[in-house]
Amino acid sequence: MANSFKNAAISATTSYQTLYTAPSLSEVVVLSLLVTNKTSNVMGVTFRFNDSSAAASFQMLQNVQIPPNTSLELMQGQKYILEAGDSYSVLAEADTSIDIVMGVMEKT
Repeated sequence: MANSFKNAAISATTSYQTLYTAPSLSEVVVLSLLVTNKTSNVMGVTFRFNDSSAAASFQMLQNVQIPPNTSLELMQGQKYILEAGDSYSVLAEADTSIDIVMGVMEKT
């Protein structure tokens, strides 16, 4: 299996948007999840894990409050595994207030 390091990025909105979906025939290790509040107000962000094999979604982080003009590493020291078709979705308290960058290693 070949390993490939990649980033996924999104400017979150008030509707769930897909941040990243694991490609077909792959396993993915999520290495980091950096969240940046670009405003001068505290903003909340929610993350959802979508399990394709179970056809179910699960909240991973619920309305985490990010201080103004701050970046936080939300998965510090933790690793999560995605199977082919699994994905992460994100929701912000206000449109374009939150940027998210996720680092992954895809094993194909």
